[in-house]
Amino acid sequence: MGRGGSNECCKGPGYASPLDAMRKGPREKLAYIPAVQPKVDKPDYLMTVDLDPESATYSQVIHRLPMPHKGDELHHSGWNACSSCHSDSNRARSLLILPCVGSGRLYAVDTATNPRAPRLAKTAEPEDIQKATGLAYMHSSHCLGSGDIMVSAMGKPSGDGTGNFILFDQDLKVKGTWTEATTEYGYDFWYQPRHNVMVSSQWGNPAEFTKGFNPTKVPSDYGDTLTFWDWKAHTITQQIKLGPDGLIPLETRFLHDPAQAHGFVGAALSSNVIHFTKNASEEWETSVLIRQPWTKVEGWVLPEVPPLITDILISLDDRFLYFSNWLRGNLVQYDISDPTNPRFASRIWLGGVVRAGGPIKVTGGLPDDTPELPTLPKVKEHELRGGPQMIQLSLDGKRLYVTNSLFSSWDKQFYPDMVQHGSYLLQIDVDNVKGGLSINPDFYVDFGAEPDGPIMAHEVRYPGGDCSSDIWL
Repeated sequence: MGRGGSNECCKGPGYASPLDAMRKGPREKLAYIPAVQPKVDKPDYLMTVDLDPESATYSQVIHRLPMPHKGDELHHSGWNACSSCHSDSNRARSLLILPCVGSGRLYAVDTATNPRAPRLAKTAEPEDIQKATGLAYMHSSHCLGSGDIMVSAMGKPSGDGTGNFILFDQDLKVKGTWTEATTEYGYDFWYQPRHNVMVSSQWGNPAEFTKGFNPTKVPSDYGDTLTFWDWKAHTITQQIKLGPDGLIPLETRFLHDPAQAHGFVGAALSSNVIHFTKNASEEWETSVLIRQPWTKVEGWVLPEVPPLITDILISLDDRFLYFSNWLRGNLVQYDISDPTNPRFASRIWLGGVVRAGGPIKVTGGLPDDTPELPTLPKVKEHELRGGPQMIQLSLDGKRLYVTNSLFSSWDKQFYPDMVQHGSYLLQIDVDNVKGGLSINPDFYVDFGAEPDGPIMAHEVRYPGGDCSSDIWL
C-alpha cells in the first residue's frame, strides 16, 4: 500500500497503510514502559501508564509486572505482530516482546488478555539463545510479515562485538540467525521489502559500552557504519563508513510509505542526522541531512558537549522528523516533506547539561534559534532532571511522549541526580500542521515515586502500535 492506500479485506493486526493508522487509529489510552532498576538486588519491571485524560488514574502508573530475574536491563521492545502482518487474519498484536541487553534473555508479555494488567506469557532463556546462535546483548525487535519475530544482537556472551539477527517463532522458540553474515557491531534495523533492503546500524563493543562511555575508546570500540542488506537473500550488499560525521549511528528509520526509498539515522556522538537513499545506479548513498555543532563549555569532562542524538522518529504521514539531544537537553522537530531538504520547525528544552544555572559554563555553540541559555520550566513542580531520550508519537501526530533514561551505566555516569531521584514521562503537545512543540503542564509521571524506589524509564509502546514499531509492506 502507498501513503493513501487501503485494503478493507485485510483483518490482521495494524492498519492497511500509514495514513490509515494516522486517520483511523484511536487515541492512545495506555503506555507500556520498561522500568530499569538501579538497585542490583531488584528485578526490572514493565509499567502500564494511564494516558486517558478522561480517566481517574490519568498520568499514573496503574500496573507493574516484575520480571522473574535480576540484571536483565530491559531496554527496547516490539510486537509479535504488527502492520506487516495486516494481510493475515490469523495474526494478532497480542505479545509485547522485551529483549534484554544485560542478560541476553527475551520475554513475551501478554497484553491482550487484560491490557491494563499485562502478564508474562513466555521466556526465551539466554542459555538456549546462545546455544543456538552464539549471540547475546539483544536490542531491537521487529515482527516480520512471515510471522517470525526478529531481534538484533550486539555481541557474543563474552562481550565481544558482533552484529547479527535472531529469528524466533511466536512461541519464542529460537529458529536460528536471519543471516550467516555478521557485522563488526550491532544495534538497530529497519526493513523495506519493496526495495529489497534492510538497513542496520551500530553501537559498539558490549564489553566497553556496558561500563559507561570513555571517549578515548571511540576509535577502537564504537561503530560508524551503515550496513545495507539484500532482504530476500539475507546478504550484505553495501557497507557505508560514515566517518567523523556519523560516529555511533543508532536509531534508523525508513519513511513509512513503503514505496519511498528514503531513510534516516541519528549519529549519536557526531550528533548529525544522516540521510540515505538510492541513486541512479540503484546503489545506496548517504549524506549529512542535519548538522548540529557541539556546544563549547568550561567545567565539563570535555571542552565541548555533543548534543548526542539518542532517538529519532518520523510521523506516519512522513511529514515531520523528531529527534532528541540527550546531553544538550532538547527535542527537535523538522519538516521533511522534501526528505532531501529539511526545514527546521521547532525546538523545546527539557533538561540536559546546557541550561541557565546548570553545572557547566557555556561559552559558545548554542543553536541559532536559541541565542541565550535556556531556562528550564518545572512541570507540576518537578525539575526536569536528565535529558530527553526515548520519544514516541501518537498515531495522529499530535502528542509526543518523552522519557529520559538512556542506559543504566551511562545514566549513572552523566546524570547521577536523575538516577537518584528517578526519571520522568512527559507529554509534549505537537502542532503537526505548521510545526511547534510545547509542554503539557498537566501531565507528568514521576518515576522517582515508585513503591520500591526511583527507577529509570525507557521506551514507550501503545497496545495498538506506533510509528517506530509498525512497518508496512
